[in-house]
Amino acid sequence: MKPPLRGLFPSLLFALLAFGLDRAHKYFQIDVQGWRGGEFARVTDFFDYVLVWNTGVSYGLLGDAPLWVLGIVIVLATTLLGVWWWRSTQMLVRVGLAFCIGGALSNALDRIFYGAVADFFHFHWQQYSFYIFNIADMAITLGVLLLILDLLGIGRGREASAPV
Repeated sequence: MKPPLRGLFPSLLFALLAFGLDRAHKYFQIDVQGWRGGEFARVTDFFDYVLVWNTGVSYGLLGDAPLWVLGIVIVLATTLLGVWWWRSTQMLVRVGLAFCIGGALSNALDRIFYGAVADFFHFHWQQYSFYIFNIADMAITLGVLLLILDLLGIGRGREASAPV
């Protein structure tokens, strides 16, 4: 069964947006500004702008795994998300998956270009530290939130009840 193309290409714009914003930010900070890692700019008492290289997957998971293992995980996850995106008929699901795919592909390119993912945004409070993340991670998180909203039934039209 062929999925309807309605919503497929508009949702693709969200993947391109996530991918493009993250790539542009990293290009500016690393290639134009010359940051190499360890740079630090205090913005507020709870937010720092830094450059940290993440050698793992999400939240540093599999940080000690060989690059080929990470490659397999990334290709498999992106392929599965892509198939789900293609087959979906719900716009909210397609947009959520598009954000996830765009962010994942940008972070995957970091591994090819730099050998690790560049993370910049660090929120913290007193001795508590939140993860350091980038625009691609924000896109992936937004995509997952949209998928959760769909799971809760938000964004779907009501189904007509069958006559009795």
